[in-house]
Amino acid sequence: MNDRDRSTESPDGPKRKDARRNQQTLLDAAATVFATSGVEAPVRDIAAKAGVGMGTVYRHFPTRADLVIAVFRHQVDACAEAGPALLTTSPTPHAALERWVDLFVDFLVTKHGLAGALQTDNAGFETLHAYFLDRLLPVCTQLLDAAAASGEIHSGLDAYQFMRGIGNLCIGADSDPRYDARRLVALLVAGLRRPC
Repeated sequence: MNDRDRSTESPDGPKRKDARRNQQTLLDAAATVFATSGVEAPVRDIAAKAGVGMGTVYRHFPTRADLVIAVFRHQVDACAEAGPALLTTSPTPHAALERWVDLFVDFLVTKHGLAGALQTDNAGFETLHAYFLDRLLPVCTQLLDAAAASGEIHSGLDAYQFMRGIGNLCIGADSDPRYDARRLVALLVAGLRRPC
């Protein structure tokens, strides 16, 4: 590397990578803690799960709302990115759809407290709900279209209605151990299949 290359290199490049890595670790840890203990879990539990000090948590997320919003977005992004990946790695488009629906149900059931916590700030919740739809509707549409094009399911199913139906089946699943939303959603997905 010559002197000119050194002068254009950002002196805090590695620092930024470390900061991004720390932030991702924090988001993963917070998502896990929120799923088991709720969004009001102590910050010290999140810091311990991430293996960092509490100062690191507050440096990245000054308020609990900042952390909740970031976790919600992080989880939506993970679900959105999974769809295309599943289409390339699953044996059939219907298998990809089934696996993605499982991930979507996991998101809805385990992250329900996130949405509840955000509803207190109506404008913020509307923004996140729009983000949720903007990211996930195209993915669901892609999966449904691929399964329909392969002849595995009926065509013409609207992704919004499908996702809304899944969401409705998931209501209460996080608070009633006798209710198995996953089983009902699996029946819904099985019902999409075209008769052989």
